[in-house]
Amino acid sequence: MESVRLYTLTFSDTRTEADDEGGALLRSLLEQAGHRVVGHRIVREGAAEVGAALDEALGLAGVQGVLSTGGTGLAPRDIAAEAASSRMEKELNGFGEAFRRLSWDQVGPRSILSRAVAGSARGRLLVALPGSPKAVRLALEQVLLPVLPHLVALIEGQTSHGGR
Repeated sequence: MESVRLYTLTFSDTRTEADDEGGALLRSLLEQAGHRVVGHRIVREGAAEVGAALDEALGLAGVQGVLSTGGTGLAPRDIAAEAASSRMEKELNGFGEAFRRLSWDQVGPRSILSRAVAGSARGRLLVALPGSPKAVRLALEQVLLPVLPHLVALIEGQTSHGGR
């Protein structure tokens, strides 16, 4: 498996299609890497809205992964990390650790403010990224894209080895 079918979400109370830089960059980087983005939505940051959007995206036929931007900080309405984690059967702790380690080189101690998470949910990849375009680029280019097809294959049970 080389190409992965993905659905993307932007969680924001202020972004629109015209100014959703993080979401646009997420889709662009995925497509440039040869993956297929089968849909995208911008969703307001209420608990019910975020949860419903994740459930809907995870339930779409043919979708192998759901990636979101926004809502991973500490503001009261930033609930993407909790919403994603509560749907995960297995969390990929190394993703958040690697992302924050690499972020440290760019933003220093502010890197600890990110609660980016990844894991498996309903046999699909689920990733919650910050909304910042710089953070999206870092997470995709240096952490997620190099392992994305293998990661999805593992979640789908297409390979049985750890492949360190």
